[in-house]
Amino acid sequence: MTLAWTSKIALATGLAILPASAWAETTNISYLTHWSPETVALLEAAAKDYSKDHPYVAVTVRAVPFGDLLTTLRSQGGGSDGPTIGGIYDLWLPELARDKLVAPAPEAVASDVKQAWPAGVVSAASVGGTLYGIPNEIDVYALNYNKDLFKEAGIEAAPKTWDELREAAKKLTKKDAGQQGFGMINSWAAGVVHPFASLLVSNGGDLVKDGKPALDSKQAGETFQLYEELIKDGASEPSMATADANTTGPFLDNFVSGKTGMIIMANWWESALKSGMGDKFSNIATAPIPVGPSGDKPHSISYSWMTVVNAKAGDGEQKAAWDFLAWLNSPQSGKNGASAMSDILMSMGILPSRTSDIDAHKDKLGSDFLSGYVSVLADAKPFPVVLGGQEFSESLQQTVEALQYGQVSAKDAQANAQTDATSILERAAK
Repeated sequence: MTLAWTSKIALATGLAILPASAWAETTNISYLTHWSPETVALLEAAAKDYSKDHPYVAVTVRAVPFGDLLTTLRSQGGGSDGPTIGGIYDLWLPELARDKLVAPAPEAVASDVKQAWPAGVVSAASVGGTLYGIPNEIDVYALNYNKDLFKEAGIEAAPKTWDELREAAKKLTKKDAGQQGFGMINSWAAGVVHPFASLLVSNGGDLVKDGKPALDSKQAGETFQLYEELIKDGASEPSMATADANTTGPFLDNFVSGKTGMIIMANWWESALKSGMGDKFSNIATAPIPVGPSGDKPHSISYSWMTVVNAKAGDGEQKAAWDFLAWLNSPQSGKNGASAMSDILMSMGILPSRTSDIDAHKDKLGSDFLSGYVSVLADAKPFPVVLGGQEFSESLQQTVEALQYGQVSAKDAQANAQTDATSILERAAK
């Protein structure tokens, strides 16, 4: 990248991008993420490329486990010495914006984002019409299944309906061999709730409608019942389902080792599957979420991530942070017209959300594994971004897990989930 190109970006975005000689002293900015060491190394390499033309801006990267990311942002983000940039799950944005921990995007950045990203992704990165950061990844869910196990069980095609899902799960279950037909996640909020929500929306239901929880609907009742039936059939074993966002634990291990026939999982775990399965990764296929009795077509819950800037950071640090993020997410920072951010995401099997990045990576996005996810993007439903959303998700997780372990009936699980969700969202809105 040349200083001439930098000047063009400065004019195009209106950002205060200065030539190296104009910086009086080094501006230090830090980037907090939950990525693995291998991915952090890619981000550090991108920051090094940026520093070639911005030698007086120093970018350091720090990683914490996913489970510590929000608490770290909250505990350290209130001070000027906290991380300058943070990668966040959009569900957290309403509360971070309410508490003035994240800064609104400068007008030039907001204008660029609104032109270069899909409207739904921009909306998820905004509160009250104000954009608070730059979107990066988008994740959707699909049915993953083991083709060899399907062949052994005499199953010719992926299930398209819940009846077919339940029947396939029964055929794939071999208790004596420690094999389950359908794997459910527990011990991790998003891992529990997102597959459940994808089945719910594929049954014509919603988690939240018009700002209020909708778990008392007929469609939700049928979804809770499906879980209960799979457990009673013996087709899903909770002890095989422990997982977390960093390792995916026994849940991943059982799928990799051929002890689980089917799961519902997001596109981002492609890299974990490839690492765990090696050449056997080609044995994994993807298909749309099976449709429930009240549904019209397959749908997936989608969720997205974004990078935000610490509202308590100094003016110089904020300007440098936005400049770095604008460059990191621009077509000029990566390879062959892709952004450096999208190259990092694609290394993990994560779908980028910038329109030009999707075009730039169209060959890889057409792979057998990822094409199944790209195909469901058009009909995906965003996870509701509301005040109290994280607490709502954690509460629903506990209810679904209680159902998995046979501690409550489907009917009681539905009633409990609706009551708890109503209380949480009403309290958060005050």
